[in-house]
Amino acid sequence: MADFTGMTSLEPGYTALVLGASGGIGSAFAEVLGADPRCGEVVRLSRSVDGFDVADEDSVAGAAVRLSGSVGRFDLILCATGALTIEEMGPEKAIKAIRPDTMAAQFAVNAIGPALVLKHFSPLLASDRRSLFAALSARVGSIGDNRLGGWISYRAAKAALNQIVRTSAIEIARTRPKSVVVSLHPGSVETGLSSAYAKGHDRLPPTDSAMMMLSVLDRLEPAQSGCFYAYDGQPIDW
Repeated sequence: MADFTGMTSLEPGYTALVLGASGGIGSAFAEVLGADPRCGEVVRLSRSVDGFDVADEDSVAGAAVRLSGSVGRFDLILCATGALTIEEMGPEKAIKAIRPDTMAAQFAVNAIGPALVLKHFSPLLASDRRSLFAALSARVGSIGDNRLGGWISYRAAKAALNQIVRTSAIEIARTRPKSVVVSLHPGSVETGLSSAYAKGHDRLPPTDSAMMMLSVLDRLEPAQSGCFYAYDGQPIDW
């Protein structure tokens, strides 16, 4: 099991928000944070439990307004939403398999959704102290690391997410200079998202992946905001 000593870079009693908290990695994030004695509160939002729909701006905006009134500011926000198979359509194996509706759905969930989260939730990041925001991306979203091809819509949506995070980090730093805003690759994890494509690949238990990513976040400095990191702390090529 991965070693996790808690979010020591955040003030004791810190508040955390996990979006997509009913998913495999999101629920692991919430579990690990809930066991951190330094954590004051973990707020969980998900589509299955709360009706939180990352692809619906009214849903995202409404949740942000409610939490602004009830919680106020967050020290840590984790956007653990995302999908590989949408409406029973998995990633394409070749260019000829591209479908506009499937590609649009991939962008709605994996790029536009996190962009809406940044739009409505980044104002809830603490501005007077260290604050962290991370969105789950994927190594296959790296353009420089792409050696295999395929999965065009999913790759492109995650690449777009990385640009959204990079650009947002620059803007957020102007009002929150102690913030760290990054994309994180969770590794190949034992969840339903990748189970159909995991043959021959070692996979991490969700809790191990979550602990490792939180440890990476805990070590990052504001100068590293806007970057893309793997669960083991290694930077990933754009």
